[in-house]
Amino acid sequence: MISTPIIAEEYRGGTLENVYQGLICVLNEKKEILYEYGDVKQSVFYRSAMKPLQAIPLFTTDIMEKYDLTTEEAALFTASQRGESYHQEALERLMNKLQLSEDMLVCQQSYPLNEQPKISYIREHLPKRKLLHNCSGKHLGFLAYSREKNYDLSNYEWLGHPLQQEVLNYVADLSETPKKEIKTAIDGCGVPVHSVPLKNMAISFLKFIQPSMIHDSRVATAVKRIGEVMNKHPRIVASHNFICTALLEDENIIAKGGAQGVYCLALKREKISISLKVLTGSELIWPLLVAKLLQKLNYHNKETIDRLLNIRSNEIFNDNGKVVGETKIRL
Repeated sequence: MISTPIIAEEYRGGTLENVYQGLICVLNEKKEILYEYGDVKQSVFYRSAMKPLQAIPLFTTDIMEKYDLTTEEAALFTASQRGESYHQEALERLMNKLQLSEDMLVCQQSYPLNEQPKISYIREHLPKRKLLHNCSGKHLGFLAYSREKNYDLSNYEWLGHPLQQEVLNYVADLSETPKKEIKTAIDGCGVPVHSVPLKNMAISFLKFIQPSMIHDSRVATAVKRIGEVMNKHPRIVASHNFICTALLEDENIIAKGGAQGVYCLALKREKISISLKVLTGSELIWPLLVAKLLQKLNYHNKETIDRLLNIRSNEIFNDNGKVVGETKIRL
């Protein structure tokens, strides 16, 4: 059994309560390891951190111009939206402009994920909707691209579908992982999700800040555009008071998280990429972990680090707002 290092400990009243194990990989522009914690060759599913890669096919087309999409609407193709009013309004506009219907989506019906819009939705006795699924923007993009290429729209979620094969090719190319070594399963929203070694995941995000590393100029342009819309609309990609938004508000950073503790980000000016996996699957310590990593890298923008620590501080509070413990990051 492989021993995995502890990346964080939580203490309540001075007594150890929780332990988090994890993996971290930090690369420089030459794809050399600057820092590693645990086995960075371990294969990890991207989950929603794959959304920027899944958006590449659409961004290689002129769909944005053809349907007069705003950059806010285009950012939904990369988003893990939370059902806030600004998400709902943008999704409705996007679906209408693309002339797609909600029943075409294979993702499950959902309530808004954020607490306040969910409470409002239930109070008003409104039904769950596929459009409210947190991956609905990605699915609208899949459908729009498939229609543009005259692909079958009824089975766009199959691994054998030409769209999904294109996504697999982009994952292989950007992560520099041979296709035969990529593990594939089904994500929560019903489409294929891929697993590559953690180091290779960091390589793929390195190319979002250095598109010149991509030999196909059409793909390099698409990757650049994806990063631009994500930075321009951080709240659309996630939501206020979420780590993706806090990081994307910094124009020097491209970032995207996924379910079960996966997080990826890259720093443009420093030409550094980071991938990490919390092996308990928890997202709770993401802000503290990333803040600690940025501090170790002497990151210049202290406001970004402060935003992360405002989301989750080292102090643990009870329901009355009293400090009852602390989280210690072990890096």
